[in-house]
Amino acid sequence: METNQPLRPLPKDAVLVVNAHSRRGQDMFAQAKDKLEQAGIRLIAAHAVEDPTQMDATVRKAVADGAPMVIVGGGDGSMSGTVDELVGKDCVFGVLPLGTANSFARTLGLPLDVDGAVQAIATGKRRRVDLGMIDDDYFVNAASLGLSPMIGQTVPHKLKRYLGRIGYLVWAVKCSVGFRAFRLTIGDGEKEKRMWSTEVRILNGPFHGGVELSDNADVDTGEIVVQTVTGRSHMRLAWDWYAKFFKLRDRDSNTQEFHGKSFTIDARPPQRISIDGEVLARTPVTVRIAAGAVDVAVPADWATR
Repeated sequence: METNQPLRPLPKDAVLVVNAHSRRGQDMFAQAKDKLEQAGIRLIAAHAVEDPTQMDATVRKAVADGAPMVIVGGGDGSMSGTVDELVGKDCVFGVLPLGTANSFARTLGLPLDVDGAVQAIATGKRRRVDLGMIDDDYFVNAASLGLSPMIGQTVPHKLKRYLGRIGYLVWAVKCSVGFRAFRLTIGDGEKEKRMWSTEVRILNGPFHGGVELSDNADVDTGEIVVQTVTGRSHMRLAWDWYAKFFKLRDRDSNTQEFHGKSFTIDARPPQRISIDGEVLARTPVTVRIAAGAVDVAVPADWATR
């Protein structure tokens, strides 16, 4: 995909859909609504969705009713769960980062505070970007198998809320005690490669869990990146996260990357797959890129980042 395509203006009319499951989500909904209107966004409708399973249906109806832009407030899971409704539609996906890691917002160069994100939506541009796919399910940022799904399923909400990314790292140490490496098979349609692994990341962008994991993955490359932490050692996996979190010089020494349009992934024993923080699949799967799948709202200077 070309990276120098001209950026088009964003619509000024939009529907706001916020994951208001928590008290914080409800508070952020009221703030976001007021700030968007003050910034010049005309809200056709605004929905504080208290049942997260209804987020996709709410977005689907907004798109069907002709909304030129749907602004989704929540974490990466909310973005991934609703973006399917905008694929192939003439509707802009606005991202209001209200989660813990906000990896997709980081990839788009959006400010992570409400004021900054609102200003980016009000004054930014629309840009066509790639999505990843696990079988037939679209995702915005990253999927993973290995230790990450175990962490995502069991991490205490309060630990995640109050310690953020550090909380994930603390919980990862606890989960790693009972975790075992698995035998990974990855194929590109012509050849297969087998190796021991403790974690596999399927990346449409450079961030996962709010940590920059790859220099090669991005939302406008037209390729999916599969990154595997090789070997059977828990210490290598812990060191990999530590080195990438602090951006050490040898941060890529324990990982191997595969780049392409599509891969098959299998594991023995079978592994659960976390898709943007939600455990939704299980090996074996086909992973691929959906190039230029959706228009998103990005800051006006995104092309020069």
